[in-house]
Amino acid sequence: MKKLRYVWTVLSVFFISAGYSQTLEDIDGKALFGDLTARHIGPALMSGRINDMETHPTNSRIVYAGTAGGGVWKSSDGGTTFNPIFDDYCQSIGAVALDPNDPDNTIYVGTGETWTRNSVSIGDGLYKTTDGGANWNKIGFEKSERIANIIVNPDNSQEIYVGVLGALWGDSEERGVYKSSDGGATWEQLLYVDPKTGCADLAMDPANPNVLYASMWEFRRTGWSFESGGDKSALYKSTDGGKTWNKIHNGFPEGKLGRLAIAVAPSNHNVLYTVIEAEKDERKGLYRSNDAGASWEQLNNDFGITVRPFYFSRIVVDPKNEDVVVKGGLSGSISRDGGKTFKNLGNMHSDIHDIVFNIKDSDIMYVGTDGGVYRTWDGGTTMEIVENLPLSQFYQVSVDDAEPYNVYGGLQDNGSWWGPSSSPNGVEARDWNSIGAGDGFRVLKHPTKPIIYSEMQGAESVWRIDTERELTKTIQPLPVSEDQKLRWNWNAPMAISAHQPDRFYMGSQYLHKSEDMGDTWEIISPDLTTNDPAKQNQEDSGGLSMDNSGAENHTTIFTIAESTLDENVIWVGTDDGNVQVTKDGGKTWTNTVANIPGLPKNTWCYHIEASVFDKGTAYAVFDGHTMNDMTPYAFKTTDFGKTWTNIISDDVVGFARNIQEDYENPDLLFLGTEFGLYITMDGGKNWKKFTNNMPAVAVHFIELHKRTNDLVMGTHGRGVIILDDISPLRSINNEVLGKTLHFFETPDTEISETSSFSGNFGTETQFVGSNKTKDVQIKYYLNKRHTFGKMTMVIEDMEGNQIAELGPGKSKGINVVNWNYTRKVPKVAKGKTFSFGGFTAPQVPAGTYKAVITKGKETFEHTFNLVYDKNSPLTEKDRELKEVTTMKLYDMTQELAYLVYELDEIMENANTAGDKKTAEKLNSLKETLVITTGDNYVGAAEPQLRERMADLYSKIASSYDKPSAAELQNLEVIAERFNTAKSDFAKLKDKYLKKQAVTLMTFEDFLESK
Repeated sequence: MKKLRYVWTVLSVFFISAGYSQTLEDIDGKALFGDLTARHIGPALMSGRINDMETHPTNSRIVYAGTAGGGVWKSSDGGTTFNPIFDDYCQSIGAVALDPNDPDNTIYVGTGETWTRNSVSIGDGLYKTTDGGANWNKIGFEKSERIANIIVNPDNSQEIYVGVLGALWGDSEERGVYKSSDGGATWEQLLYVDPKTGCADLAMDPANPNVLYASMWEFRRTGWSFESGGDKSALYKSTDGGKTWNKIHNGFPEGKLGRLAIAVAPSNHNVLYTVIEAEKDERKGLYRSNDAGASWEQLNNDFGITVRPFYFSRIVVDPKNEDVVVKGGLSGSISRDGGKTFKNLGNMHSDIHDIVFNIKDSDIMYVGTDGGVYRTWDGGTTMEIVENLPLSQFYQVSVDDAEPYNVYGGLQDNGSWWGPSSSPNGVEARDWNSIGAGDGFRVLKHPTKPIIYSEMQGAESVWRIDTERELTKTIQPLPVSEDQKLRWNWNAPMAISAHQPDRFYMGSQYLHKSEDMGDTWEIISPDLTTNDPAKQNQEDSGGLSMDNSGAENHTTIFTIAESTLDENVIWVGTDDGNVQVTKDGGKTWTNTVANIPGLPKNTWCYHIEASVFDKGTAYAVFDGHTMNDMTPYAFKTTDFGKTWTNIISDDVVGFARNIQEDYENPDLLFLGTEFGLYITMDGGKNWKKFTNNMPAVAVHFIELHKRTNDLVMGTHGRGVIILDDISPLRSINNEVLGKTLHFFETPDTEISETSSFSGNFGTETQFVGSNKTKDVQIKYYLNKRHTFGKMTMVIEDMEGNQIAELGPGKSKGINVVNWNYTRKVPKVAKGKTFSFGGFTAPQVPAGTYKAVITKGKETFEHTFNLVYDKNSPLTEKDRELKEVTTMKLYDMTQELAYLVYELDEIMENANTAGDKKTAEKLNSLKETLVITTGDNYVGAAEPQLRERMADLYSKIASSYDKPSAAELQNLEVIAERFNTAKSDFAKLKDKYLKKQAVTLMTFEDFLESK
């Protein structure tokens, strides 16, 4: 039996390695995409919203930030810098908790942001790590949507309490307070009210873990309203570990309650604070109990305490002083007299969501805001921003055709910006330019003029900015009659015509068109929405606290797409589910939504993509999450909407927001979902999730750059993420997947000759976005991992001369090998100092080259082109002179290295033989060739021939220009001196070798030696 098992194992290995060829249907995305890797360019100068801050219970240097849409970040240096530890999972974070008995290893993360504004993402459960974040496991609450609190019993790590806020957009049974007694393996629901009421806050008595406090909040949001508060909102207390609960409302306001915060003073467990949202404005505010909740007294009703209670509810007590209280809010408020009076915290980004005190020094605090994390060293008087948290929350991105191209976009509560896709030392904070205020949304660059359009929420302001003359004008369409009321979405759509560069579109309930960049407007449609009056009562939104920010504006146009093939074909999608199309420039419109199979009524049309291949073809993405429907929806039409086909497969997880069609392959599509990027290469039959340096972040918008083939993503939590050059994906099909090795086409690579003295001083603690590589990227697909036998890769010229040897990628899937179009660095003579020549690799000239891969007995070849910058000032003759001179010095440098090697060998032999006279002569000659004393930092040593030769070589080889006259004259001097040295050494060598044999490597062997 053992023998049979062994034979089967061997046969299994043989079949797996010998012939199984996967198809697009069954290949895994990780294996398929291989080395294709996304890069992050930020920005971080304005960062993004923070939901939860936590500190290590014993190590004051360790701080955690749970972010609204950018995952979990850890700092080990007191908040100076942070690193992500949760990228593979849902990036919307509600709560982070450390096991106080094992804080270095056991950490819990509850997903789903709890500050329930209209643009929040969702969570997918509770996660646990037991190795400090290296590996995570989901331990329940998959349908919770939002987890507000996690508490581990300090006396028993197996006991965990979780406060589940639950669904925002609909009823949910998975709400309330839960307990696990086995470390998260199983859960028991301790406190439940109804499907509309969740746990907004949970606290434990620090002196008695059986005493718990739970804030239950009745709330509901729709796409057109928000309701905070009701009869079911209440503050509860348990004294038996959650078995029984009682309301503790003695002294509370009468009537309905809204969101309540709860905090227990760590230094005095009888002191509690709560912030209450009540029916009457005068009864809202901060309440304090000095008897563990038996009675309450209202202490403060200031605006800073009561403002937007659904968004600012967190209250934190100094762990060492029960009378020092900090409250989240527009500016953040701190009291040092037990809550009687408050003052604002220091200058920082508005909208304060959480605060934690340093465990050793209460003057040190960490504050989570809508603009990132701030630190204070003086109790909140002055604040400094953490500079390396790239958490910006984009709603939209666009690109231009500059070199390098720029990226434009608007951010949640952080205005609008534009910055380069690459920059000399990486994309730094100083590379970004402000181009709008408020909540930024769409930002568009005029195709031919130095004009940028940007907007803030609800089209409150729409700007046309002349960036050369620094002139700004507001251009939004305005009502033209007393009875005309324009309805603008919070994220109002804008679009530029591909046919007329001055033509500009905006959408209210009507489609507005301007032919003069917004100076004059005309309406070219009827009301294209459902115009449902029941969804137009935004002035009543908010519940107990009115909250008409414009975010609830509904029955509006949300997306506009003009066909690039026919200016008369325009698509419009609305937030209440209509998909309208005109084929005559707006004279007549057809609503096609009734033709879409399986789409729930009134589902938000989030994006329409007009095809570049056929004017009757378009894609529509629908987002149902505001109706509590998390299903991804994307459809395609080829007949102007008469029929639509579903193009979403079961592979896609997370509701979708955006789709991008490739410009060359109509079957290649990119889908932005709430949990990351998906790619299909067969028109939507099979989707693969892209995860290479791509977090599971909400992708709100995608743009494909036509010249570079870069996929540019605006994410709502991790800034701009770019997947450089997606062109290999265009040719992937089942035939390619079946090949042993398939080279993808390599676009012409421009040899980079630019340089900059721009340093990175001052960015030590900042986030710096990575640049696009300037190397040649040789990309190929392997249908299985190379494990046995030899596999090599070389670069050759077209005559077959080897230029460079590279390490080949051997993984299954797409492999990417970079070559910086240089030869090997020259071998430089040994000396006591560094020589720049030994670090300078000469560039090869422009031309056609071959990548040759040898895999076992098979050889695969691929040609590609290197080209010069068309704007270079050099002529062909200049380049020829540069190449000849560089290589002359390259060869001389290696010849000198070999000469010094020979000299050293003979001198050692002479010393061993006792021939001191010859040894002294050789040493005297060597002292003129290389520096023979000191160390690698002898800046003032007299340069000898090696230094002069190698330094001249380095200057010429690393310069973009032809050699100067002075350099050529210097070369003659060096060459003459070298010839003299060679002659002198030859005499000494010949004379010595006649009387004493010395074994020497050949020149070729010497160059290959280490």
